[in-house]
Amino acid sequence: MRLRLRDRVVELRRGAPLVMGIVNASPESFSDGATVGGVDVLAARALALRDGGADLIDVGGESGVTDRPAVGAGEEIARVVPLVERLADSGVTVSVDTFKADVARAALAAGAAMVNDVSGLADPGVADACASAGAALVVMHTRVPPKQKAFPGYPDGDVGADVLRFLRERVELARSRGVADDQIVVDPGPDFGKTPAETVAALRALGDLADLGRPVLLAVSRKDFIGALLGRSPGDRLPGTLAALGEGVDAGAAIVRVHEVAAARDFLTVRAALRGEREVPDELRLDPALRREPVRGRVR
Repeated sequence: MRLRLRDRVVELRRGAPLVMGIVNASPESFSDGATVGGVDVLAARALALRDGGADLIDVGGESGVTDRPAVGAGEEIARVVPLVERLADSGVTVSVDTFKADVARAALAAGAAMVNDVSGLADPGVADACASAGAALVVMHTRVPPKQKAFPGYPDGDVGADVLRFLRERVELARSRGVADDQIVVDPGPDFGKTPAETVAALRALGDLADLGRPVLLAVSRKDFIGALLGRSPGDRLPGTLAALGEGVDAGAAIVRVHEVAAARDFLTVRAALRGEREVPDELRLDPALRREPVRGRVR
């Protein structure tokens, strides 16, 4: 399967997902809003994620949290565009997390290669912007408007079927606005308009999205359903995140969106080696310097 990111085309292989690192430029973020700094700090964080194994960096200027007021397009543009410009100039493949067409256009003009729309194309102008720029577009499942927390339920009780139906409709909408097939990515929308149990049901049916013929983005890092299952706050959800990643990649996820890039990359590397998907040379040996933890603060 191929994915076009403007002038770059990526060949996707099952079991070897792209790793998307998260950089939040939104102080209201549920996960790391307290650590948001200026452009220099955010750019350094993004480059560190790139160096740690991220294939793409997803920049967000408005958190999906529902207990804070919505951010205007002008403010969101001011948050993300300088960072997108800095990263694109550094050769980073940048995604922008937005559901607003004005923000999408500004970010694409600044060099973004993907728009990650968590509204399910509530504003079709986002698709227009991606079609015009030749950028990738992530279409996500949700039955709830952006910035609203609600659980509308699924009358037939089949969350997976609803996800598939909705995404098929939204993919057709994107195509009708000029977005080419090789630009489209789908996302089942964990936690968006779903209770933890409904999110688990949607992820159990992840393999069904193969019927759409497009790459699947798996965005489970630190999500509420993991916190509910484990009784953990966001910063303590890494083990649960990795468990969800493993199951998701087994089901065909082609892109994984994570906060802890190095940990996710390590997990995927060992997993691939044990499954025979990564070559392990006979001469592989452990560097002696890595045999034991270094002794820190030793008094001489």
